[in-house]
Amino acid sequence: MDPSPFILDGGLATELEASGFQLQGDPLWSARILHTNPQAVKDVHYRYLQSGSDVITTATYQASVEGFVKYLDLRPEEAQRTIMSGVQLAKETVREFMSHSPVSDRREPVVAGSLGPYGAFLHDGSEYTGAYEDEMTVEELKNWHRPQIQCLVKAGADLVAMETIPGLKEAEALVEVLKEFPEAKAWLSFSCKDIHSIASGRRFSEAVQVACRSSQLVAIGVNCCPASLVKPLLESAKSHKKADLSWVVYPNSGEEWDSKTGWKAKKQTSFAKLSLDWKEQGALWIGWYYLYQQISLAVNLYYDLFFPVALTQRADFCQQVAAAVLVQLI
Repeated sequence: MDPSPFILDGGLATELEASGFQLQGDPLWSARILHTNPQAVKDVHYRYLQSGSDVITTATYQASVEGFVKYLDLRPEEAQRTIMSGVQLAKETVREFMSHSPVSDRREPVVAGSLGPYGAFLHDGSEYTGAYEDEMTVEELKNWHRPQIQCLVKAGADLVAMETIPGLKEAEALVEVLKEFPEAKAWLSFSCKDIHSIASGRRFSEAVQVACRSSQLVAIGVNCCPASLVKPLLESAKSHKKADLSWVVYPNSGEEWDSKTGWKAKKQTSFAKLSLDWKEQGALWIGWYYLYQQISLAVNLYYDLFFPVALTQRADFCQQVAAAVLVQLI
């Protein structure tokens, strides 16, 4: 695997909302747009590729067979095809982008099939607490996730992004069900509440130990948490991580989730030094759930930090954007 960091895309939903889609309060969130306006999803993917992203994440975080049957009135087989279409759209967009890319040595982008926690289906904010784990067995969680993983793998996702997982029980279920798809690769990332703990209150170091039971994971890490937590979280668990397992990190900019009003913005954290810190800690997959106005700037700055020669090889607009960011930050 290429040792240079893979730069993740940003929040797909925020980009869709910026384009006029009303997603707040929707139990399917951005996954609904797979059904109603797939071209809009492709357009967001394409913009992230133009901005320099190495990883395109599918619009399937809140997608499930049960959810599509319940909220879109689809038959189960139609729901499965809709989930698979998320991967197909991303792969089509990558092919189209690469066929027109002005950079001959550009890394082939990776398509990550997004798989959210059971709490995302509940649509009550419990992916940030894991409260539902108390009432479910590992086997029940496996049964819930299996159809979605099967769709993502069958559709050809390069890896499965098992993300915003709040608790150990669900992590155990995901590691177990992944074994049923032996050719599949994945990362496992957790929502976290403080510098030591995942959202359910268990230690992040315990979560890393669960991840290390799998030979199919390429990375373990954290997402959708304040950026200030990332460095101490990685430090707290580094002795438990296998050498061949990378870190994946893609925090937000400090927003807090309110189940009634959505994300509440706070003062944003400077990402430049933090990104270098994460890289030095061994993060191979790095991203930022930034507010949509700054996503493109963030991705370009990452490239300037990690690939200094790349600016002279990329499209003119990318050079101009990166230069504008440097002027503001230096």
